[in-house]
Amino acid sequence: IYEEVTACERMELSQRLAVEELITTEASYVHNIQLCVSDIRAHLQKKQLPDLDLEGLFSNTDDILHVSRRFLKRLEASATQEHEQLLYISNLFQEFKEEMETVYKIYCASYEHALLLVESYRKDPRLQEEILETLSATVPHTGASDLSFFLVMPVQRVTKYPLLLGKILENTPTSASAYPALQAAVHAMAQVNANINEYKRRREVATKYNKAEHLTLRDRFARLNTHSIAKKTTRLSRLLMHEAGIVAKTEDKEYDDLEEKFQCVVSSVAMLKENVASYLGHLEAFLLPTPHKRELQIDEGPAQQYRRFAEHLHCTVFPEFKRRLDKLVCQPLCSLSDMLVGPQQLVKKRLDKLLDYEEIQERKTEMGSVTYDEEAAMNTYLAINALLVAELPRFNQVALQLLGQILCSLSTLQRDLAAQVLQQAEKELEQMPHSHMPLPSFWKMMEDTLKQSGAQLRTFCQAFETVTLIPEAQPLNPAEERKVLSLVSKHGPDKLYQVTSNISGSKDLDLTLQRGQIVALLQSVDTKGNTSRWLVDAGGPRGFVPAGKLQPYRPVQSQQPGMQMPTLETSTERRRHSYAIPEAPRPQVATFTPAFQVVAGFSFTARSQQEVSLQAGQPVVVLEPHDKKGSKEWSLVEVNGQRGYVPSSYLMTIPVQEPAGWSLPV
Repeated sequence: IYEEVTACERMELSQRLAVEELITTEASYVHNIQLCVSDIRAHLQKKQLPDLDLEGLFSNTDDILHVSRRFLKRLEASATQEHEQLLYISNLFQEFKEEMETVYKIYCASYEHALLLVESYRKDPRLQEEILETLSATVPHTGASDLSFFLVMPVQRVTKYPLLLGKILENTPTSASAYPALQAAVHAMAQVNANINEYKRRREVATKYNKAEHLTLRDRFARLNTHSIAKKTTRLSRLLMHEAGIVAKTEDKEYDDLEEKFQCVVSSVAMLKENVASYLGHLEAFLLPTPHKRELQIDEGPAQQYRRFAEHLHCTVFPEFKRRLDKLVCQPLCSLSDMLVGPQQLVKKRLDKLLDYEEIQERKTEMGSVTYDEEAAMNTYLAINALLVAELPRFNQVALQLLGQILCSLSTLQRDLAAQVLQQAEKELEQMPHSHMPLPSFWKMMEDTLKQSGAQLRTFCQAFETVTLIPEAQPLNPAEERKVLSLVSKHGPDKLYQVTSNISGSKDLDLTLQRGQIVALLQSVDTKGNTSRWLVDAGGPRGFVPAGKLQPYRPVQSQQPGMQMPTLETSTERRRHSYAIPEAPRPQVATFTPAFQVVAGFSFTARSQQEVSLQAGQPVVVLEPHDKKGSKEWSLVEVNGQRGYVPSSYLMTIPVQEPAGWSLPV
């Protein structure tokens, strides 16, 4: 009996010592974390070292300190519970397990990165000297020679909780009322550590795949090998089988919904970024005119008031608006866009790993086992998928909040800009003579002013037309003349048009042309049936131009005799196979002095009554540059009073001996 009583007393004493160890070590741990945050980090922040990444070093130690303080306060309060202390401690761990898992998994996942930073700082003598000076100034009693002495404490503490609880459990009789609760607490903290390790593994996988690689073509070819080609081929064939419906896709409704929301956020950010960039471009174009920099020989009046108003806008309002727009909209928007790159890479990599997973799973079903590498590939997919399912909801929520704040900032800036411009405009308007004029009187004044201005404009136009000399027609330069001759040989002179004003193409397939250029009409309608856009040939490029900016092009009329251009036949009743040589005389038409002449480039022998024979170098008159079916392979010509068809490729255009020239209207 004495030995049993002694054993129970020893167990009770060991249990009490284990509980005291839990509480005292927790107090020491919280004190050290407090030193790390309030003394060491604060001292380093005051130094303002640009190469020191404090956020990467200390991660979320503030959150850990906040949770640990509350946990310690409740743990110390358990001493007043006496016989219920063990049950109280067990329930306390159950209550704090979720908060502990949340803060410690973030810290443990970034702990390796913090160690890499510490190692890099050791290689920098200047930074290492600053860190050692900080440690000796703030925590000399600890004897710490490096930051890693403090950074490892949260990792050690969370792994020690199951051991401390297990020690208490070992010294608790199985018949005790608190024994089941202690067992549950030990299991809960062990599960917390397991979840932290799994989260850390997922983050390592994500870190490996979420980096956007910018590889050159040579680097991509260097990465190619038999294994990578076989893997990509397998993925492509699997994807094609999915699209063809040969094999079923792996359905994951939860992930599909999350990815759809994520892609919506990505497209929204990209569209807003593009619109803001376009808005800035328009703002720059708006600020190009600077009327306030022009000297006016007017002392006072509306012109000077507008000059002051424009100067205020250009020098004060718009620069301040642009600065705030860059700070509150452009920079946050670019940061948000950069944040999306990593998850986008991870989503893309998940699809690749899913195709591998399906292929390996199918092989495992058939053969019953897989290799170690295949098992690792399956685990990689499961890790990426679990990480995305766990993290995408929060990421989507934060991204949408940031996007909403950016839009609110943009609308607020627009409202402030409008208010400033309106306020300044009202100040200037108050100085105008008609600022307090009744509305009917104001409109009457405007009407009279417009009538007076219209009369002055008409008088000026009449005087201008009277004194202005008629511009002389300028001949075409040789390059333009060759282009005109080429267009005439391809399409005929009746298809030539001249551009009346500069044309700037704003849509796909639109041409950009200068005033005075010669083009040939191909179709008087675009692909959507719009008759205001014509398809033209500009002597090489083909595209659409506004019909209102084209006018028919004609050679300069001359009194000298020249080659006759007879009226083209437009009758659709005649067909090529029934063509007969007309006996009636040709109608008289106006004569021009052309700058070109069509001749036979090769000899041609007629093979039927519808054709006409040619000799190389013989002049011809082109009546129609196509046959009756619209084919341009044959042309209707007149040679020595005979009409007939000849191959269009046998004809060529050459300048006349003494060309009168073509003209461009000024």
